[in-house]
Amino acid sequence: MRPRREADRLRGARGRGVDFSVVGPIRTCVGCRKRAPASDLIRFVLIRFVSTGGGDDLRLQVDAGRRLPGRGAHLHPDPACFALAERRRAFGRALRFTGVADTGPLAEHIRAVSVPRGTTDDPAEAPDHDPAR
Repeated sequence: MRPRREADRLRGARGRGVDFSVVGPIRTCVGCRKRAPASDLIRFVLIRFVSTGGGDDLRLQVDAGRRLPGRGAHLHPDPACFALAERRRAFGRALRFTGVADTGPLAEHIRAVSVPRGTTDDPAEAPDHDPAR
């Protein structure tokens, strides 16, 4: 059997949804399960804090620099993907932990980055003048 040429290998793998024009690592979003370049996704890790009661408090922390130790998972910066991951209970499986983790910091970060620039929900930042005048 002849060895496969490089072009044959690429042609066979292209059917699996891999885009070879993208440079860099490809990761899977834990929410929608779609593959995307790691630069398009948010990486987060599980941080354990020892509480005063003696137990562990678990929190999902955004890893913007992609350097925090521990097992990481990736998520699109989209509230829909975050809600889907919560509904599917995907955070525990992706990070291999049991229990309930605080998703507040991750949810706040996703809300902050998903708001289109130039828009705000805060009435304090709205202009005081009437634009029609």
